[in-house]
Amino acid sequence: MSTTKHLELIAQATGIGLGKVKSTIQLLDEGSTIPFIARYRKEATGELDEVQIADIQREHKKFDELEKRKESVLGSIAEQGKLTDDLRKRIENCYNPTELEDIYLPYKRKKKTRASVAREKGLEPLALRLFEQRDTDDPEILAGKYLTDDVPSVEDALAGARDIIAEMISESEEARNLLRRVFSKTSIIQSKVARGKEKEGDKYKDYFDFSEVLSKCPSHRLLAMRRGEEEGFLRVLIVPEDEEDAKFQLDKRFLKGFGASAEQVKAAIHDSYERLLAPSIETEFRNLSKDKADKEAIDVFTQNLRQLLLAAPLGQKRVMGLDPGFRTGCKLVVLDDNGNLVENLAIYPHPPQSDEAGATKTIAFLVDKHGIDAIAVGNGTAGRETMDLCRRIKFKHSVEVFMVNEAGASIYSASDVAREEFPDYDVTVRGAVSIGRRLMDPLAELVKIDPKSIGVGQYQHDVNQSQLKESLDQVVESCVNSVGVNLNTASKHLLTYVSGLGPVIAKNIVEYRAQNGAFNTRSELKKVARLGDKAFEQCAGFLRIRGAKNPLDNTAVHPETYPIVEQMAKDLACKVQDLISNGPLRKKVELKRYVTGKVGLPTLQDIMKELEKPGLDPRGTAKSFDFGNVHSIEDLRPGMVLPGIVENITNFGAFIDIGIKEKGLVHVSQMANRFVKNPMEVVTLRQEVSVRVVEVDIARKRVQLSMKDL
Repeated sequence: MSTTKHLELIAQATGIGLGKVKSTIQLLDEGSTIPFIARYRKEATGELDEVQIADIQREHKKFDELEKRKESVLGSIAEQGKLTDDLRKRIENCYNPTELEDIYLPYKRKKKTRASVAREKGLEPLALRLFEQRDTDDPEILAGKYLTDDVPSVEDALAGARDIIAEMISESEEARNLLRRVFSKTSIIQSKVARGKEKEGDKYKDYFDFSEVLSKCPSHRLLAMRRGEEEGFLRVLIVPEDEEDAKFQLDKRFLKGFGASAEQVKAAIHDSYERLLAPSIETEFRNLSKDKADKEAIDVFTQNLRQLLLAAPLGQKRVMGLDPGFRTGCKLVVLDDNGNLVENLAIYPHPPQSDEAGATKTIAFLVDKHGIDAIAVGNGTAGRETMDLCRRIKFKHSVEVFMVNEAGASIYSASDVAREEFPDYDVTVRGAVSIGRRLMDPLAELVKIDPKSIGVGQYQHDVNQSQLKESLDQVVESCVNSVGVNLNTASKHLLTYVSGLGPVIAKNIVEYRAQNGAFNTRSELKKVARLGDKAFEQCAGFLRIRGAKNPLDNTAVHPETYPIVEQMAKDLACKVQDLISNGPLRKKVELKRYVTGKVGLPTLQDIMKELEKPGLDPRGTAKSFDFGNVHSIEDLRPGMVLPGIVENITNFGAFIDIGIKEKGLVHVSQMANRFVKNPMEVVTLRQEVSVRVVEVDIARKRVQLSMKDL
């Protein structure tokens, strides 16, 4: 249950009004999904979009986690008998996770430390007396009173007391906040090559002796250094630019005098800094910088994924899929207009067999036999050669040839999903089917593959995996619901991402469809096992039934508002279908007449847009693309201007497919004549661009490109 304070803090963190935050959280807590809220509850949220709703959900989750942590901290301190009323009140009123951990630190159960050993030897009173820093005290005389079998000398007593003082300072909120301020203003990140790893870690040579202000270190560079550290090739540190100044700041705060006791405390302060405080705050800043880098990398990945999933489909056409190869040949599959496998075989047009004539004859025969509309060629090894072959064939009717990004097809072909779909076929056939289906409907096919295997983004295996999965799942769900799903043809994997469904209900829908035939109405969904009223509310508007008796069942109009549309038609003495097909008739509808307590103008305006273009696919239609006359990296020369397709976008630039195996990089500095901070300001995934070859490194298989002055 969210408190008023929680709601206020969420509103402050997101920059969204308190009333909108409260309504959104209520809907989320009731089990509504983000796509459903954004599309069908605009009046309740003040027309918040999916990004804003996701921000609220994320902050809401943080406060839930914080409350659980508070309960754990209170319980731990209470068990120790140290929980005072003031301490309880302070913890209950704490809304900052870092501050909460600082409060808890002195009470946190620890493994044996130098300070705890000293306390066991009875040296805490000595430490507290020295910490008072009385000018008249002689530390050695004071220490002499604490000699025992466990503390045989004055120096042993003073060393133990200093250990206690060092831990006291390291657990001081003031000391920690002071050092955090120093780190935030002046910290630098340094990396050095690990001893003896110079040759083995050559790919990280840019970071063998590297230093940069932490706040200016871009995410891809930080993640690269951390990967090098994980692999044992680099040593990475985050330190204040001036460590002596950091110690001086602590001295100013904790030193009270100039006597012998103060000297003992000063030694303890510096020991605390070097042994306890600095490593602890460095860990904090390592985690903070990693979290920031993760967020940036995940943002890039999710934007790439969204653009890839929403790539234009060819639609329900008869397609030939070709998974190209040299030695093993090209696997060929024929798919009907629903993506079902009709026929498959292998052809060998390239070396070493070089049976181009036989392959040409086979392709032409199958295209004619099955009335193929388009050919999808994977962009892997031998992809360009296979595409050129197909374009040389003189077919009896018009056939478009497309090059399809096959990243992740091999992952799909070996997956449980593929085995379930095609139990009687091997991985090569499944891979070719995936390539063909990606052309027909990229979204429907790509949802079957782990997004990390699709080949977009940067450092996806280095970032926080649970956050990455949550963000990617959210993007997939958003894309699926923004496009809408054909209830009678969708796979269970696609249905899984429909608002309100999930793996179990999706499976039940497919089984119901197999047993009872196609759905005729949306309301029939209520007969599916475990699909109750709430699930129906959440999913119905995103599912389409082509040719349904009620034309609204093939639109994004939600069943809960059907009565409104029917009343509109009644008032105009026409049928609902007339409202859809007759534009002038729709213009006669006075929306204000249909406003109710729950349905306002935003929803009514959405309804009218949908009636104007019912079931419109927002993705457009796929178009074929012609690469330049280059087939390998050896064909490239500096200065060449080539057509290409944006294959991947990162924080440091964009990778371009120019029709060869290697993808060329347009660095962010080469993307435009103006300064560009974010590559996504200039290009989008799958965008067609012109690029100029700047540098070709055949040995390292690297191609540098530019988009300047083009």
